[in-house]
Amino acid sequence: MVVAPAMDEDMWHHPATKKNIEVIEQYGNAVISVTKGELASGLYGEGRMAEPREIVTYIEENFFRSEILKGKQALVTAGPTYEALDPVRFLGNYSSGKMGIAIAETLYSFGASVHLVCGPVARTARFENITVTRVTSAEEMYNACISLFPNADISVMAAAVADYTPRTVYQQKIKKNADDFHLELVRTKDILKSLGAIKKENQFLVGFSLETDNEDENARKKLVEKNVDLMVLNSLKDEAAGFGKDTNKITIFDRNNKSYTFGVKSKTLVAVDIIELILKKLHEKV
Repeated sequence: MVVAPAMDEDMWHHPATKKNIEVIEQYGNAVISVTKGELASGLYGEGRMAEPREIVTYIEENFFRSEILKGKQALVTAGPTYEALDPVRFLGNYSSGKMGIAIAETLYSFGASVHLVCGPVARTARFENITVTRVTSAEEMYNACISLFPNADISVMAAAVADYTPRTVYQQKIKKNADDFHLELVRTKDILKSLGAIKKENQFLVGFSLETDNEDENARKKLVEKNVDLMVLNSLKDEAAGFGKDTNKITIFDRNNKSYTFGVKSKTLVAVDIIELILKKLHEKV
């Protein structure tokens, strides 16, 4: 039994209510605590029922989580990176992190322990027990991944990491004193390639390739060059795919030169397709 109380703040803080909550918990029932917000009385305070989405997430996390990947450690990256130019400006991209976060949530739903390394995005994973490391730059994401990767059984690099970063980061805001401004960029560290270089036989590594031309060819090339087990191709030519959208359309390439094409789906269902193919490949390895 799961109890989600809702009442006015004075009633919530009344000693009788607190005693009743303790009795409910002593019988082995779960209590989803109230939140602070607008109450039925018109007042603002503690006593508001948890949001329906939070209640459903709690039930899903605590009672309906699969054990298929129980005992497995998963590492996922999501979102963009921001490369500082001066105290107020940066170079970045339009990634919302939705795809990577959906993958992290799906891996967790399948029973894995998940560590999400996330760039600057507006949202985060639904499940409280997903460990989240927040980063900003490509260098910070690289350091986090290099540190976490040795303990990961499954790694999915879904973040849109900057390929270049400014050579010089100005300490003061750049003034528009000239008609032209020349910016020198240097390559960032290739996270996926670095992980592929140290990947062990028992580790499974998945990369993402966002392309605008020669999509299949470039994705297959990256799969080999970066030593990954699967490469997920996104094409910006697909209207239902791309940054910020709730849907995606992907093709996945494996090391046997096979490809798997999926239709337009929500990013949550796309994540399920990716994880199910990972499970299939892991089964083939056994």
